Amino acid sequence: MGEVEQLETVIVILLGIVAVGLLVLFLLAARRSLLRRRVGTFDCSLRLTAGGRYGRGWLFGLSRYSGDGLAWYRVFSFSPRPRYVYSRRELTVRGQRKPVGPEAMALLPGVVVVECGVAGQRIEFGMSPSAVTGFLAWLESAPPGHHLVA
Repeated sequence: MGEVEQLETVIVILLGIVAVGLLVLFLLAARRSLLRRRVGTFDCSLRLTAGGRYGRGWLFGLSRYSGDGLAWYRVFSFSPRPRYVYSRRELTVRGQRKPVGPEAMALLPGVVVVECGVAGQRIEFGMSPSAVTGFLAWLESAPPGHHLVA
């Protein structure tokens, strides 16, 4: 195999890698676009805690109101299904605050952190102020007898 043939092989391999990378980016963008078309969808980061300690950190995602639940989708995933679904009945709002310290760099600008509890687990949502208003209104519109603030 000559130098020219080796160079052609390397170029074909590199073009293949670039094509696969572009396809992955296109599929992620298409999935996000399809999710965003649904009514009640908004950008929403998520941070889970385990045993009172923070878990993996902030995960970027989208949330969508789905009947009596809040479905949360990872941004960087190919799955058409939500990663988590939280029942409105189980969600309790513990408070809201501005991001502090390193988390301010991990979240989008202008985000409000909403501290919640679900089935004894502490979770935090990072969302825009208008999304917080919609989220709280959605929780308050629950049938009578739901406990919303712990």
